[in-house]
Amino acid sequence: MNKLIACCGLDCEKCDARIATINNDDKLREKTARLWSKMNHVTITKDMIQCMGCREDGPKTPFCESMCEIRKCALKKGLSTCGECADLTHCDTVAMVVSNNKDALQNLKT
Repeated sequence: MNKLIACCGLDCEKCDARIATINNDDKLREKTARLWSKMNHVTITKDMIQCMGCREDGPKTPFCESMCEIRKCALKKGLSTCGECADLTHCDTVAMVVSNNKDALQNLKT
């Protein structure tokens, strides 16, 4: 895999949280916090938008760090991504992402 792919198959290089972290962009952090708060019906502050990617060293959003069931499962199984898992095609956990994002599924199969 050449891209920075998350456990779930999403491309971390395209994630606004990672882009804001790398560029120290507070305006993008604020925009991302507002959007994610609205999408997830929770309060997310700009200070929570610090992430280098779920498989990379460095900061992670609170969700990516400790709440993501997909990441927890991959770590528990000792896998880099769900693409290494024999259960990928019938896993309800990763289905939350891959059923809505064709690129994520393709990233896991690459």
